[in-house]
Amino acid sequence: MSRFIATSAIRGAHGVVNEAEALLKDALEKLGPDIPVAFPATAYYLPVIYGFTGHKVEKIGDLVWPLEHAKSLLAPVPKEDLWLPYLGETLDAGVATLFAEEIIEGIRFARGEQPEMRNGYRYNGPIDDVQMRSWGIQMVDGSMPGFAAIIGCAKSNEVAVKIVRELQSKGQLVFLSGNVKGRSIVDQLLEEGVDLGYHTFTVPFGSDTISVVYAAGYATRAAFSFGNVKPGDIRQVLLYNKFRCFAFALALGHVDDLKYATAAGAITYGFPVIADTVIPNILPTGVTKYEHVVSMPFDDIPGKDDLERAERLVQRCIEVRGIKIKIPTVPIPVAYGPAFEGEVVRRENLSAEFGGKGGMCFEWLTMRDMEEVEDGKIEVVGPEVDAFEEGANIPLGIVVEVAGRKMQKDFEPVLERQIHHFVNGAEGIQHMAQRDITWIRFSKSAVQRGFRIKHLGDILHANLHNDFGVLVDKVQITLYTERDRVEALKGEARAVYHERDERIRGLTDEAVDTFYSCTLCQSFAPNHVCVINPERTGLCGGYTWLDCRAAFEIKPAGPNQPVPKGRCIDAVKGEWEGVNSFTYEHSNRAVERFTIYSLMDAPMTTCGCCECVMVIIPEANGVMIVNREDYSMTPCGMTFTTLMGSIGGGLQNPGMMGHSKLYLTSKKFISVEGGIRRVVWLSKNVKEEFEEQLREVCEREGVPDLMDKIADGTIATTVEELLPFLEEKGHPALTMEPLI
Repeated sequence: MSRFIATSAIRGAHGVVNEAEALLKDALEKLGPDIPVAFPATAYYLPVIYGFTGHKVEKIGDLVWPLEHAKSLLAPVPKEDLWLPYLGETLDAGVATLFAEEIIEGIRFARGEQPEMRNGYRYNGPIDDVQMRSWGIQMVDGSMPGFAAIIGCAKSNEVAVKIVRELQSKGQLVFLSGNVKGRSIVDQLLEEGVDLGYHTFTVPFGSDTISVVYAAGYATRAAFSFGNVKPGDIRQVLLYNKFRCFAFALALGHVDDLKYATAAGAITYGFPVIADTVIPNILPTGVTKYEHVVSMPFDDIPGKDDLERAERLVQRCIEVRGIKIKIPTVPIPVAYGPAFEGEVVRRENLSAEFGGKGGMCFEWLTMRDMEEVEDGKIEVVGPEVDAFEEGANIPLGIVVEVAGRKMQKDFEPVLERQIHHFVNGAEGIQHMAQRDITWIRFSKSAVQRGFRIKHLGDILHANLHNDFGVLVDKVQITLYTERDRVEALKGEARAVYHERDERIRGLTDEAVDTFYSCTLCQSFAPNHVCVINPERTGLCGGYTWLDCRAAFEIKPAGPNQPVPKGRCIDAVKGEWEGVNSFTYEHSNRAVERFTIYSLMDAPMTTCGCCECVMVIIPEANGVMIVNREDYSMTPCGMTFTTLMGSIGGGLQNPGMMGHSKLYLTSKKFISVEGGIRRVVWLSKNVKEEFEEQLREVCEREGVPDLMDKIADGTIATTVEELLPFLEEKGHPALTMEPLI
């Protein structure tokens, strides 16, 4: 190993550990040992320290031991460049660095100095647990295949934008931190008007190198949340992140001692480091999957110009980490990829919109005979976007006709729902809702670069072939912008929507002899198996029985497999021999049985992607349900994130279960325990989002006024507050058969 890297990393580690020691001494003297220390909206204390040691940091006094441990990991600073045939002392220096950086950030939070404000911009700081879990599906289905931690400052603003756009177009989650001579890549991106934030897969941690420790913390929390790895089991944490969390560090600009030390910490996690300057390479593999450190001096990268060099730099990063990219090539004049799915087009940047308040927009995908569809035919019937005034609300009807030998009528809504996902992948285009309440916005920058209504057709044609090529052989798209035609076709589409709803509403568990599995999340939760039946969606809320059936047709060897029900063991609890056998074999033989309709008797396992968690409240003889977007305390004494620490990662806990929001409306909702009558507390955002459907459910179950008797976080956050409310309202759970 290079003498220079070892010496620099050890020297940098000593420097940051000394800084942490001085800061901690000052905090103990001025704030005292009992001042709380925490990263907001996270439940894993200081996660790097917690992951390595199991030590919980809850107050300033709890930082003393981790600091001493960090100091014990440090080898003496070499008097001259040290040559080592191994990485041991350098990696120890890296771990000490991560500990010291996390201690520093913890104290900064205790002092009220985080998240950082710089040049009028508020940095993100650590990623909150709710956001981490909301990315769960993208992490496991390959649409977010990796993580890039960028440290420093690019050669120019244009290069900074190109690097980030390239990473976004490849689905990478981008962490931003550090600076070079006081200038950060975040400064560069903001100057160029790049939209940063969770919704664009770009997270600005902070302007100094120390803030990159949040990336290591994120990786550690992923191991806890999705992999069921226990705090303190550092070997499993590191193995999990080496083989399941595809991250790398990209150092832009000068690499100083602290960056070398931080890079050593990244390598410990199995994350390689790529630099755009001249630094020593460490090419042998071992701790990382491929090379440990790769130097690619920017001006030496082959290419016609800096933008091409930036593109090749990103390609090399992807290669070194071994990330597999599955982004389709879409022939449109703007960038395309999952990182743009959360992009918001605001009024000041609006060129045109379709639907929304006072507008009219619908999307309708229908199956046709082969001879009725001309593959690749994309037609705009009516004026194009540039024929309207800027900011206009334009009527739009999107009619997609597909034909295929394996296509079935039941797959129409499955494919139609993908329109939202497909269209949102275009840079500068915002898509919301579906069916006849669709709302689409084009940004000024997208239209200036040549994006037109016709390109919606290009997006749909390319993606339907790429993702559903097994089902569809031909795809034809017609886009209507003439108001009379749009209004007439919308009426036809509504009749089809109604027909579909009636057909799906009549689909029951008893009507089928096969359920479907979803093992997507096994890339993060190896023992978890989701079994999806017609009357219960996947716990992530993203997959229905029809979705899984279509997915199996598309990819027979994929994560959605048929699960024959087999002999019925208990029809009331929902237990079948075939389901048990499938679950046992596909959960690494960790789960022997589960019942589909019961919360108390062998419920389904839970992974980190669930939308809600249900927990019994014994004192109320009922259950509470908290949604992952609900940050508040709950009557069981735990937040959503804390609860997930107890049941996530593929665990089976009677009385606790993850599920989707839509499951609340199912006739089979914990039917063994009494269904909706058992719900005594429900997150307010779910009550509001599903108010109409939930009142219909209550009417169906013979308790029409039940919603008024169910508490939420504005009414009670403790059992002591909950019980008087339930008694006053006369909640039926209080008189039902005891749960325990």
